[in-house]
Amino acid sequence: MKAAKRVLLTGASGFIGRHTIGELQARGYEIHAVGRHPFKQPPVDLFQHTIDLADDYRMRRVIRAIAPTHLMHLAWDVTPGAFWSSSTNLEWVAISLRLYRAFFEHGGQRAIFAGTFAEYDWSREVLDEVATPLRPATLYGTAKCALHQLITRAGERAGNSIAWARLFMLYGPHEHRARLIPYVTCALLEGRSALCGDGGAERDFMHVADAARALVTILDSNHQGAINVASGNCTPVRTVIATIAELTGRHDLVCLGARPTPPDEPPRLAASTALLSNQLAFVPEFNLARGLADTVSWWRSQLSGSAASHR
Repeated sequence: MKAAKRVLLTGASGFIGRHTIGELQARGYEIHAVGRHPFKQPPVDLFQHTIDLADDYRMRRVIRAIAPTHLMHLAWDVTPGAFWSSSTNLEWVAISLRLYRAFFEHGGQRAIFAGTFAEYDWSREVLDEVATPLRPATLYGTAKCALHQLITRAGERAGNSIAWARLFMLYGPHEHRARLIPYVTCALLEGRSALCGDGGAERDFMHVADAARALVTILDSNHQGAINVASGNCTPVRTVIATIAELTGRHDLVCLGARPTPPDEPPRLAASTALLSNQLAFVPEFNLARGLADTVSWWRSQLSGSAASHR
C-alpha cells in the first residue's frame, strides 16, 4: 500500500536537500530522492532513483511509477563563482518546467520550488514578497524569476497548489567549502590566513537546518506563491567573520580588506519574514551565534576525521 504522502525530492544529497529528509520523515512523508548523485550511505527509509533530471523520458517513467503527491524541487547548478552567470541556468529552467508538467500531469497535489533573493531589486531597503519589485541583476536570478512567473501563470490556470521559497544566505554543515563561511572556518582551523573583503556588506544569514524546516513547513501548508526563507536579521559580514575567529581562537589569521569589494555588490540585503513568521508561525531554532558554533564544530570534526584518515 502506498503512503498517503509521497514526496519527490530533487537535490536530496545537496547542501539543503539532505537537511530536509529528517523533517519530511517526521511529518509522515515517504521520500523518493531523484538525481544523478545518490547517497553512498542513504538515510533509513529513503527511496533513491538515480536518473538525470534532463532525461525527460526516464523522469516521467519514475514519476508515473511513484505517483508522488508532493514535489520539493531543490536541484540546480550552484557551482561557487560560476552559477551567477552560467548558461546552465537556461537548462535548469527547461528541466524544471518539464518536471512541473510531469508532476501535475500524473496526479501531483502540492509543489514547492526553490527560488532566490537574487530575483529582487537589490536597491530596496527591505526585500519583501509583496512590495519589492523583481529586477534580477544576474542570469541566475533572471532564470529563477522567469521560472517562477511561468509556473505561477500555468498553475493559476490549472488550479495547481504551488509555493515558491526565496532562499537567502544559508550556511551550515555540508556547505561547499569555497563559500564564505566554510572558507573562513577551514582556513582558521587549518592555521591559514583567511583573505577577506572589508566585510562591510550586511546579509540575512540563516542556518540550513532552519531553512530545511521552513521548507517542509511551507510544503505542509496551504501557502500559495512566493515566501522568503530567511532569519529576518541582517548582520555585517565582518561580524560573522569575527565570530568564527572567536570560535576558532584565530583572530590573528583574519585579513579584512585583503580582497577587493566588487563594484556592484549591494551594501545590504535584508529580508522581510512577516509571511513566514506570522502566517506560518515559523520560528528559527538557531540564532547566528549558535548556528556558527554548530557550523564550526561540524567543520572541526570533518577536518579532524580527514587528518586521521591520512595518517
